[in-house]
Amino acid sequence: MATKGEVLDALTRVIDPEIGLNIVDVGLVYRVEAFDDYIEVDFTLTSPGCPLADTIVADIQREVSEATGIDDVRTNLVWNPPWSLDFMSEEARLQLGYPI
Repeated sequence: MATKGEVLDALTRVIDPEIGLNIVDVGLVYRVEAFDDYIEVDFTLTSPGCPLADTIVADIQREVSEATGIDDVRTNLVWNPPWSLDFMSEEARLQLGYPI
């Protein structure tokens, strides 16, 4: 069984193509749960009209599967709570020039 830490580490290799930072530091990952034979990842996007949503989903599934050896990676796109800059890590805010 994979650990939450392993899954989160894998998710740091998923880059939001529009922002250029990983989805964990951007604050797009809301929930990670690892079970014996599958993994669930709840995530959001910075905007509902993001044209690269399918790319992010495919990257999540690929990176988590490669890191854990579990092929069944279930992604759930959620909109509640709505994403905001407050969800970004301090490092991500600094890289993008936002105050911390």
